[in-house]
Formats: sequence, structure tokens, C-alpha cells
Amino acid sequence: MDDVRLAIVGAVLLAAGAIAVATGVLPPQDALAIFERVWPILLFVVAVTVVAELAAIAGVFDVAAAGLARLGRGRTWLLWVLVVVLATAATAFLSLDTTAVLLTPVVVAVARARRLDPLPFAFTTVWLANTASLVLPVSNLTNLLAVHRLGDQDTGAFLLLLGPSALVAIGASVLLLALFFRRGITGRYPAAAAPRVHDTTLLVISAVTVVALLPLLVSGIEPWKPAMGAAIVLGIVFVWRSPGALRVRLVPWQLLVFASGLFLTVGAVEALGSGAIVAALPGTGEDLPSLWQVAGVGMLGANALNNLPAYLALESAADSPVRLAALLIGVNAGPLITPWASLATLLWHQRLHALGVDVPWRRYVLLGLVGAPIIVGLAVIPLALR
Repeated sequence: MDDVRLAIVGAVLLAAGAIAVATGVLPPQDALAIFERVWPILLFVVAVTVVAELAAIAGVFDVAAAGLARLGRGRTWLLWVLVVVLATAATAFLSLDTTAVLLTPVVVAVARARRLDPLPFAFTTVWLANTASLVLPVSNLTNLLAVHRLGDQDTGAFLLLLGPSALVAIGASVLLLALFFRRGITGRYPAAAAPRVHDTTLLVISAVTVVALLPLLVSGIEPWKPAMGAAIVLGIVFVWRSPGALRVRLVPWQLLVFASGLFLTVGAVEALGSGAIVAALPGTGEDLPSLWQVAGVGMLGANALNNLPAYLALESAADSPVRLAALLIGVNAGPLITPWASLATLLWHQRLHALGVDVPWRRYVLLGLVGAPIIVGLAVIPLALR
């Protein structure tokens, strides 16, 4: 699904939501409640995307990846481990879409410059974009929705709830990737030229802004506020140093249209009574089999439809913090099987195709069929041990 098709689908969903409001299927007060819930989330998505895009243009990710290659000292396995660390950090603080869209081309370029197979590195970014999105509220749109339902818990409470599961999900992902791609991450690689920096001042200011933003995102301040502040700072700097880089396409308007339409449409479907039907699927209870059921239904729903509508449809049935955490594990770490299971995966494949890297969907699906149930199943266990 490219950007245009995503926007078309979003426009259709928005039209359906508008019709639902106009006909009374979705009462206006309910539509207003949806808007009040999601506008800070969408504003954060816009701001952090702009920050990440401008940082990428300034060369922040290129320099960081090249630095990792130097730290790897010619050892492919060490370079791969460092990419794991970078992908996890980028996902945790700047969201899974940043890792899938902006980091993937960088690590592929680093691999190619050192005559390495890019596939182990490309699969690492997309798997960790999904599984590491359990770390912080800002890591995934579903997390931001869940925090609202949890009573706007702070980052510490979210980490206490999902931190152990996130560690398990990341660890299981890394072990499975190392097993699947063990031949591609062995041996040594030659040195390569450092990336060209066109504007050192722009690079330094962008890097400082990103570094300063990271702790603010977990400080307890509403995430959209520091993200918007960083976007404004970088916008001003780019007006000064590189005004040609400021384009409308920096704003992820296709994602905004899609998400807005999806929220309205799901609200309308729930108003028609779908909630009672869906509520029966995840069952009840907080013992391990019950939590596996919640996470499993979330994983299946994400891979059948997409993780966002799957979360929205099942959210009301996850009626306790632990059950909601199990649902997040399913819809965040589980979308590794089908291409459409998460938007990040579609964007990842689109970027790889543009780079001339062929990833057969059959291989992606087969690895996901093995990995997703193992990762989700193991990640749920810490919840049952609380």
C-alpha cells in the first residue's frame, strides 16, 4: 500500500464516518469524544515524524550508523548487534514508523557499503520496529491509545506494566533473527568511507535537538508538547540553513487521514453493536491461558486486518491493565506474518523496493509464522507472574 492508496483508503473511511455521524449512527457527542481522545496522539505522530525526517535529511542517522560500523571493527556480528541497539532505541523513543521508514535505508546503505547481505539488517529493523514498540507509550500509536484507557498513566507505570514483556519480546526477536540469518551475520567486512556531511552546523543542531527530545518524551510531559517544540526548533533551523528541505510531504498527511477515518469508522461500527460480538473472543480472566487468549486474538486480528483496527475493536474487552497489556503484546509484537499487519511493515517494504532490495513476501510470511507465536507467547508470561 503506497502513500496514495493509504490516503484513498483513509478518505473512504472518513467519508463512512461522516455518513455515520450525519445519519445518527454515531452520535455527534461520541464523535467529539473520539476527537478529544485522539488529537494529542495524532499531533504527536505529526511532530515526531517531522523531527525524524529533518534529522534524517541533516544526516543524523547516517552518521550514527557509520559510527556503529566503526565500532564494529570489521566484525559483522558486532555490527549487527549494534544495529539491534540502534533500531531498538529508535523505535522506543521515535516510534516504529521512524525505524521502518528512516532507519531501514540507512542500515541497508551501511551493509552495501561494506559488501554485506542487506537482508539480515533489513529484517532486523522491521521485526524490532514491531516488537520493540512495546517499550514506551510513544513507541506505538496503540500504546498512546492504551495509556489514555489506563487513566493517563505516566511512563514509569507503563514501563512497570510492560517493561519485562518488552525485554522478552526484544530478546526473543534477536535470538530468532540470529538463528534465521546466522550465515549472513558472520565473517568480517572491509572499511568504507565516512558519510558526506553537507552542513555540519545543521547536523550538530539536529543531533542535539533529537538527543534533548528523548528524555523529554519520558519525563511525564504530554508527548506532543516536546515533540512539537523540537519540530518547531528544527523548522526554524532549516529555514536558516536549508529552506528547500521544508516541504509539505514532511507531514504524514496520508497517515493522518487514514488514522482519523479509522477512528471514526471503528466508533461507528461499535455503535452498531459490534462490541458485544467482539468481546466474546478474548474471553475473561488474568491467568496465563487467558492472557495468551487475549494476546493471540490480538495477534490474529492484526495479521488479518491491521494492528490499529484490531486494537480498537478489542480494547473494550481488555478490561484490566494486565489484559490490556496482553492485547498490546498481541497487536504490537504479533504483526510479523502478513504484509498489511502494521503500517510500518508496508512502509518498510516500500522503502526496500525503492532501494532495489527484493524481499519475497513468502519468506517474510514463513519467518513470521515461526517467530510471531513464539515472541508473543513468551512476552505474555511476565504478565502472569506479576
